Amino acid sequence: MIKSYVSTFALAASLAAGLPLTAAHAETAPPTPAAPIADPAPAPAEDDAAEAIVVTAKATRSATALPGSEMQKILPGISPLKAIQTLPGVLYITADPWGYNEQNAQIFIHGFSGQQLGYTMDGLPLGDQSYGNYNGLSPQRAVISENVGRVIVSTGAGDLATASNSNLGGTVETYSSDPLKTFGIQAAQTVGSYSTSRSFVRIDSGTFGNGNAAYVSAARQDARAWDFNGKQGGYQVNAKFVHDDGIGKLTAYFDYNDMTQPNEDSTVFFKPSAGGTATAVQLYTPYTKPFFYPDFTTYRTSYLSAQGNSPAAVGSNYRNYYSDAQRTDFLGYLRYDAHLSSNVTWSTTGYYHHNDGAGVVAGPLGQSITTIQPYLDPGYASLPTNCRFGANSNGVAPAACTARTTAQQSAAGAALVAATGGSGLVTRTTEYRIDRGGVISAINAKLGAHTIEFGGWFERNSTTQWRRWYGVSVTNPDSSTPYIRPLDVAQPLFTQYQGEARINQLQLHLQDTWQATDRLLLQAGFKTSAQWADGRFPVQPVLGSLSGLTGGLPQGRINTLRWFLPSAGATYDLTRNEQLYFNVQKNLRQYQAYLAGGGGPWFTGSQAAFDAFAREGKPESSWTYEGGVRSHRSFDGVLSGLEAQVNYYHVVFNNRLLAISTNPGGIAGGGITGGTSILVNVGAVHTDGVDAAFTLHFGRVFSLYNAASYNLSKYQSDYTSTATGIGAATGTCIGGYLVTAGVVPTCGKQLPGTPKWMNKTVATLDLGPIEVQMIGDYVGRRFATFTNDASVSSYFLTSLRLAAKVPDGATPLRKLEVSLNVTNLFDKTGVSTLSIGSATNSYSAYPIAPRQWFLTVSAAY
Repeated sequence: MIKSYVSTFALAASLAAGLPLTAAHAETAPPTPAAPIADPAPAPAEDDAAEAIVVTAKATRSATALPGSEMQKILPGISPLKAIQTLPGVLYITADPWGYNEQNAQIFIHGFSGQQLGYTMDGLPLGDQSYGNYNGLSPQRAVISENVGRVIVSTGAGDLATASNSNLGGTVETYSSDPLKTFGIQAAQTVGSYSTSRSFVRIDSGTFGNGNAAYVSAARQDARAWDFNGKQGGYQVNAKFVHDDGIGKLTAYFDYNDMTQPNEDSTVFFKPSAGGTATAVQLYTPYTKPFFYPDFTTYRTSYLSAQGNSPAAVGSNYRNYYSDAQRTDFLGYLRYDAHLSSNVTWSTTGYYHHNDGAGVVAGPLGQSITTIQPYLDPGYASLPTNCRFGANSNGVAPAACTARTTAQQSAAGAALVAATGGSGLVTRTTEYRIDRGGVISAINAKLGAHTIEFGGWFERNSTTQWRRWYGVSVTNPDSSTPYIRPLDVAQPLFTQYQGEARINQLQLHLQDTWQATDRLLLQAGFKTSAQWADGRFPVQPVLGSLSGLTGGLPQGRINTLRWFLPSAGATYDLTRNEQLYFNVQKNLRQYQAYLAGGGGPWFTGSQAAFDAFAREGKPESSWTYEGGVRSHRSFDGVLSGLEAQVNYYHVVFNNRLLAISTNPGGIAGGGITGGTSILVNVGAVHTDGVDAAFTLHFGRVFSLYNAASYNLSKYQSDYTSTATGIGAATGTCIGGYLVTAGVVPTCGKQLPGTPKWMNKTVATLDLGPIEVQMIGDYVGRRFATFTNDASVSSYFLTSLRLAAKVPDGATPLRKLEVSLNVTNLFDKTGVSTLSIGSATNSYSAYPIAPRQWFLTVSAAY
């Protein structure tokens, strides 16, 4: 285990990713074990100024721990991922203030996107945070926000022991708080904008018996979406039991989550300067695209045509009736930390996670007609290609068609409306099931100046995705709402396809931490990463119903085994107040075994493309180099303290994979027909960046934190893509912006989606019973395409918190506080989440949520 060698450096290490500190520091902050499976003594659930920063002992890496109490100051009930937005080098954005909505969530850390990072909760793997669930769940679904002890963010490279197969660019580790040692009841109620209501209650048993303690808690959230009539929220229950004695520590944890999130639709933007044609349709770009639900009659009779087509004038920016994500999760683990001797600890965790859910879209039949017609038009198979209906053209006879008259085509369109319920709407679902379990184990031995750790992680995951289509009855519109599972009320019209994957993960690690001298600490080790994945399609799509598919969806095994991924680092104490650190590490991201789209090999357009990729493809990998200096100083006078850090990083990212949809127009516009992917190895990306952060303390009354981040991530070559479903980097640079002869000129272009510049500011005024906190968040210009020929403007958002505490002893309660949080204080507009466009002429984006206020009353007894 890494030593907590100098307590002042422990505090300074908190600036590794940059975080506002309060004046009341814990002078002897406990170290975090190198292995995430060990419980890092998380902060208690209630607010405690002494827990303003809990410092990790990942001394050779850039890492910071944000305690749960600070999370709740940003916004009560906030997602752990949304909370870390205050850290330099981190971009996390959603179209809702809590960061709960997963459909439009987007995270970048040092240029790596969300699915290239690692996520854990109490050391348990949470998968890669894909919106299409297949290997995990989001942190907010794994633990109630108010029960979070702390969140640790490693912005360069995660620990060797992190249970993740996707952590190319860092890790986000969430830890649940332990039960309190004394009996207590905590409760909080939040009300606010758009009929928000969030309720939280927790009961702690206190210590009982021989070292036992437990708690049980529940939360309920309900809020109307800010731009449409949809209720977002759900229910969550947590329970935790701890038995701690001289022999070891037993921990049991359970989480239940049932969540429904009606989704935002993105707006499509076109860029005529890059080769697109500026037409009236392309120039229709509304700021929001609110759903019509529950106004079924208006949507059916005034927005859609009788054939179920959306207005031609709006093009790709048509409006759906509704869209939603429904998720139900059961997560539990049992852990035992055995003290084999005074110098040897063995920790073992067994866990299980079950998820079932559905992603649902109800929208115009015409926008889905290319999928619907092959299944429901009896004459489809005999129709010439030029007689089949095009997108948003149900019942419209193509000009070149001679096999059907105009009247016959119109009658065929009417028959399809009748076959789907007579409303002109159709509902598409992606239905999920995950059953995964695993074991995480590590032994940690202190041998003189060396601390040796050896451990491993194994997981078996069985996952299934169904793509199903349902009719919407004109006489019973309540059979299709955002709050029910379509399969619970009706049988599907058809199952377009069903994908099943069986995935085995194995990861081993060995590490030595050597306190070479009083000032010099060295760390070295390696890990393995092995994945055995088998994907099958028991139900294959009908030919013609899925764009880009030349036969059946590909099936087969891909085994990826990498047995040596090294890591090395060091820290050197220059003085009692300054420290140097350095770390270098190689990481690997395993292929996504998601069988309902996404960026994995199992959704390319043919078996031949899959076989070629399985035979010749290479998984994404990266070498990350980071180093910096930390400082922590105290002063006599008005300025009482300074913490600062400058962190430089260089990343060589090889074999970056890009999945290009064969139906980009439909997806960009919220289309639900989907399509297969062309999987392209776009070569290398080289990144150089700097994070610089400081916190100034003016006694215990005022603190000012500021962090600036610069990230330059550039592609090293152009790439080509082919209709066969696989492409490759060209190794050349042709320059310019326009696609020429199949070559996409990405060489030298900045990585899209992530800004070069970000700046975060937090000012805190603490007057005892009154606290005022202002947060400023600047996000620079972001490119919207891989060829950098379109971008979205920078923005600066502010939020405000006013809190008043009842003085101790004034009531029988241990704590009574009233707080007001205002998000987007100045009601700025702009682009939040950005869906990266292809090398054609469009991209899509989500809006920034407007100003909202939330009033919270919290109490503890």
